[in-house]
Amino acid sequence: MREIILQDLGRRPYKQTWDYQEELLQQKIKAKQENLNLPDYLLFVEHNPVYTLGKNGKEKNLLINDQMLAARGIEYFHINRGGDITFHGPEQLVGYPVLDLDHYKTDLGWYLRSLEEVIILTIGEYGLKGERSKGETGVWLDAATKGKERKICAMGIRCSRWITMHGFALNVNVDLNYFNFITPCGIQDKQVTSMQKELGYAIDMNDVKEKLVKNFEQVFDARI
Repeated sequence: MREIILQDLGRRPYKQTWDYQEELLQQKIKAKQENLNLPDYLLFVEHNPVYTLGKNGKEKNLLINDQMLAARGIEYFHINRGGDITFHGPEQLVGYPVLDLDHYKTDLGWYLRSLEEVIILTIGEYGLKGERSKGETGVWLDAATKGKERKICAMGIRCSRWITMHGFALNVNVDLNYFNFITPCGIQDKQVTSMQKELGYAIDMNDVKEKLVKNFEQVFDARI
């Protein structure tokens, strides 16, 4: 059973956390080249308001200009994960697994489906039925009901030498108004939702973290 170190970073600026992930990734790549075995990590963080655009994302999916971003105190970064544009902010649980998939399964499709399964199990404990949407990553509600599809968790990853970074963003109590200024994940005509919106009350973030850790251990057959 693989051991994973959990680090809850609290609330951090996006760039600071991105740099930290890169540092861990490079450390693990170097160790791998030298046949050394460094631990895997799962980072939890809440970011200050920020839009991030994936490496193949389209700038047109950001619907406001630099002046409007500055006026609202929102940062913006073009980054090196897959996927298009998304938002991170307070009361959204962002998880960054830095895992060596050589110890699990060297299959990115399997890895993304496994991350989705962790989220599906976690929100299921609150009575929410998470689903996958064909051809799209992340976790949805009513994924097959035209006009009612709502994304509750976005995902985007990078992998180098089978070591992962970036990850998932679960909307717990996040202010959904920020999503009005982007075309989330580049997908038009579909909504974004949160656990709070669906359940009608604010969710305890620590409770969500505890459930997510338990389900991560189960899905990845690991000890955190």
